[in-house]
Amino acid sequence: MTFEIIGFDEGQASLDWNDLGAALTRAHRLPKAEIADTLLYRGKDTLLSRAAWIVGLGLATKAATIFPDNPAQGKPVVNGAVNLFSDDTGELEALIDFHLVTKWKTAGDSLLAARHLARPDSRNILIVGAGTVGRSLREAYGAGFPDASFTVWNRTPEGARKMASEYPDTRAVDDLEAAVRAADIVTSATMATEPLIMGDWLQVGQHIDLIGAYRPDMREADDTAIERARLFVDSRDTTIDHIGELMMPIASGALTHSDVIADFYDLATGAFTRNDDNEITLFKNGGGAHLDLMVSRYILDAWRGR
Repeated sequence: MTFEIIGFDEGQASLDWNDLGAALTRAHRLPKAEIADTLLYRGKDTLLSRAAWIVGLGLATKAATIFPDNPAQGKPVVNGAVNLFSDDTGELEALIDFHLVTKWKTAGDSLLAARHLARPDSRNILIVGAGTVGRSLREAYGAGFPDASFTVWNRTPEGARKMASEYPDTRAVDDLEAAVRAADIVTSATMATEPLIMGDWLQVGQHIDLIGAYRPDMREADDTAIERARLFVDSRDTTIDHIGELMMPIASGALTHSDVIADFYDLATGAFTRNDDNEITLFKNGGGAHLDLMVSRYILDAWRGR
């Protein structure tokens, strides 16, 4: 079997954020993924290896290196490789640009959750973090909420201003508390190890989307935020016992496993939903290997159908 090599720009030309959401929804109706993750650390640096197998969809392996100091050398923080294999024969079907899969998986994951958990009339969206993921979120949420205006906050204000200048209907803000209080949706993608988003700032009807924390020592929101919100995750298996955003509140007693209401495998049952306009919903985007597989399959299908 020959395999496809799909680069970033040519692969992205065939993709659509809302179509991806539909593909992810369909994929979660298939048998539950078998997944395996390994993490290796060297100080702040991380090697994350992820593998997934979904019967009917195929197999994928993804290796990611996360080196937070890389920007000082003009290099991306995250690098790696993705391989997609046939479910029928195990043969390699595609070698897909790592950054393409990561971009569409990460932002598409959060957009799918927001389409179910945020108020449909949400018009003010705050992006916390002006890095690569923040820009992906601006694109994804812009497609999913086309009538919204955007604000962006960053630890370094010049980073927020630069990002804001790249998009319409987007402005930089310096006061994070005021920006959180004013937002309908708060989507956060930072490298924080201490909470940036405080529960006392949250307002009724908001949706909070937390992306940045991927290690046990990382979190973006405090215990009060967790306690005030109805809590959802993309996958119980890849978040609850693996990511500080949930592990720390469990350790403090602010959260129990049963407080997680639903994950994407509950989409078909209707449990993954907002109940009313006044509640606060909070989604933890963990981005497991099964999502890399689902997105890789969507990318290959779109590539073949272009």
